[in-house]
Amino acid sequence: MHLDRDVTPDYPLSWQARALTGLMHGTFKPASHLLMRHPLALDAAARLGELVRLLPVATPGHVTIVPAAFSSCGGEWIRAGEGLGGGSDEGLDEGKVLLYLHGGAYFSCSPSTHRPITWRLSVVARRPVLALDYRQGPVHKLADSLSDALEAYDCLLKRGYDGADVIIAGDSAGGHLTLATLLALRDRGLPLPAAAICLSPWADLTDFPRRANRWQDPMLAAGRVRWLARRWTSGLDPHDPLVSPVLGDFTGLPPLMIVTGSTELLRDEARRVAVRARQGGVQVTYEEWRRMPHVFPILADVLPEARLAFRHMAAFLAAVAEPARGGEAAA
Repeated sequence: MHLDRDVTPDYPLSWQARALTGLMHGTFKPASHLLMRHPLALDAAARLGELVRLLPVATPGHVTIVPAAFSSCGGEWIRAGEGLGGGSDEGLDEGKVLLYLHGGAYFSCSPSTHRPITWRLSVVARRPVLALDYRQGPVHKLADSLSDALEAYDCLLKRGYDGADVIIAGDSAGGHLTLATLLALRDRGLPLPAAAICLSPWADLTDFPRRANRWQDPMLAAGRVRWLARRWTSGLDPHDPLVSPVLGDFTGLPPLMIVTGSTELLRDEARRVAVRARQGGVQVTYEEWRRMPHVFPILADVLPEARLAFRHMAAFLAAVAEPARGGEAAA
């Protein structure tokens, strides 16, 4: 498999996808129009998110979850013991790790809400996943979230992992944090991970109107995304690459996989990240899935397309590992 390529998966649109996107258009999107208009609403949503953390999120019996603690934040270790097809895998490589940064627009969600993604990533990457519970707004700033991600990565290095043994992945705001982390690691001269995966990354926090897919997106409202971007960048330079990674220089970064939906509001940002990364010499696997909603892999329990996406991620990671295996054989 070539790492540097554009992919438009041509699977028939499932009835589950048709039903779910229709439901989102009529519920989630109107609700965000109404609620995300005032800081008080943001505070209330963040508090609701704290309650959601307490709700159990079902995972298969072969998945083990162990709390993880860091100096300024926590998280959880996820290990999945079976393949996505139902059969047993070859076992996880405990000498390798995937650091996952969850989405949630920097004010909601947690490692527990994203277990439908993280346990499946443990399967396809054949390694434990460390899902980081980084600090978020409205109490904390973007710099705090980035500091937590960098600290977690440094902690992994101090525990004996080589940079080549680490993969970083994230979705939406977590995709933003993934890109910012890569740029910060490179700029600080630290060992870089072997690869990164971004699901529907939110990569541009400058104040620009999003016109593409503003009506087609079944989940995100353009005005609300712009409102949040203004809030999180208050007092910052939105053109700083650590604030808007799409504006960064990607030279020297590892292979990158970007997964997005053709009708989602952030699609063009994902495309621009792919272009920018390739300009810096980075190998990019860019996948644009037809009519899929924002961060659709989190819906793998109900969407056939989402389950297929993890097989594509498995192929990407296998292709990343192939040169390393070749080097080991030559040695």
